[in-house]
Amino acid sequence: MHKCIGLMEEAFNALANGNVLQPLRSLMWLPDKTGLLGMMPAYAADLGIMGIKVISAFSGNKKFGHPSHQGAILLFESTNGQLLSIVDADEITAIRTAAVSGLATKLLARDTLSTLGILGSGTQARQHVEAMLAVRKINAIKIWSRDPNNAEELRAQISKQHHLAVVSVEDVKDAIADADIICSTTASPTPLVLGEWIKKGAHINAVGSCTPNTREFDTAAIVNSKLYTDKYESLYNEAGDFIIPKKEGAIDDGHVKGELGELMKGMKKGRETDDEITFFKSLGIAIEDIYAATHVYKTMIHKNELKNDTP
Repeated sequence: MHKCIGLMEEAFNALANGNVLQPLRSLMWLPDKTGLLGMMPAYAADLGIMGIKVISAFSGNKKFGHPSHQGAILLFESTNGQLLSIVDADEITAIRTAAVSGLATKLLARDTLSTLGILGSGTQARQHVEAMLAVRKINAIKIWSRDPNNAEELRAQISKQHHLAVVSVEDVKDAIADADIICSTTASPTPLVLGEWIKKGAHINAVGSCTPNTREFDTAAIVNSKLYTDKYESLYNEAGDFIIPKKEGAIDDGHVKGELGELMKGMKKGRETDDEITFFKSLGIAIEDIYAATHVYKTMIHKNELKNDTP
């Protein structure tokens, strides 16, 4: 997780410098809307790599014992277009998504001993705990899930692994009411969180919804927050957390304060007071996958070279 957060810093710095081509992802939904195929291309000039992630997303997979997201990342060198590697996308998607939230938290959250509220109990919930622990001092964690058994299972796992005060709660409001950092990782199509529940000074990483008609937070939560994202185009076209309040007339495009890369380079302002609520809306963009997969590819090449050089 620490390494991946560093890689995401490199990716967003390249994006802010204009050294990246990052088209909007293309989604092909199945007719019954049970799942989709996502196609996410990008080009990283600094790496000399172009690539695409092709991934399926089936939110109901947990009951069948399968990950919700499955797929592959294809890497090509950008001089002659030769295929370099095919990398499993499951772990990369899981880790890089949380790592980007870790970067956002590093840039926007107050640097204090924090209580963490986690909404959801799947892979992203677990990875977000790791990411938050990597960038902030956490003294307590509260977990909510639609399935209390899953929340309790995650609670036991985290408590044993990190020796922290971790509790599972039955109500969303209880999970976030006193939280300094909130990570929402659910598949909820309608708001779980009301703005009036969020305490002043909190930082939010909203990860779960990524379509125009779904959202995890209500309009008040967005209106009351300083809103940031990974890429404007993705936010404007894919994020129901932003698009729905905009359609209601509650906000406009000017409500978005900046991209992570702009924050890193000092092009846009981040948190200015301890009372501000900062909100990072994560959509997940392909350049994150390209930087993470390229690191895996180069690491494996290096290991193979060392192996071949050994007498």
